[in-house]
Amino acid sequence: MRISIVAVGRLRAGPEKSLLDDYLTRFDRTGRSLGLGPARVIEVEDKKNAGMGAEAALLRKALPKGAVICTLDERGRVMSSPDFANKLGGWRDAGRQDLALIIGGADGIDPSLRAEADFSISFGSMVWPHMLVRVMLAEQLYRAATILSGGPYHRV
Repeated sequence: MRISIVAVGRLRAGPEKSLLDDYLTRFDRTGRSLGLGPARVIEVEDKKNAGMGAEAALLRKALPKGAVICTLDERGRVMSSPDFANKLGGWRDAGRQDLALIIGGADGIDPSLRAEADFSISFGSMVWPHMLVRVMLAEQLYRAATILSGGPYHRV
């Protein structure tokens, strides 16, 4: 199952980009034998600053055809890492070819796009910088692949 992180905004070179690339590389290596990956980041940018509606149109255009659509949203489901791993494994086992994980812009995800989602995940009720959310999501993808491969999982 191919994974696309579809996000509003451009991530420039720096520590967040380095961490994101590192976790996605780890995910690709670990997930390959599990039928997970590759993972890629698709960035869209509303250069006219037209708001959430314009961002939603750009995000929709960037989604792989037929993908499971999963938003990252504060109203989504808070999950443990093993639950997230099982969710990914379930979509894979159901024969889904693509998963699109959507990260909105500064104002979030347009309600019409949220309504189209198959699933929604929350990293808690706190608001996180959107560039950091990419890193956190990539780390959780890697952790999910590690869990599904039977590797050690340590709860804090």
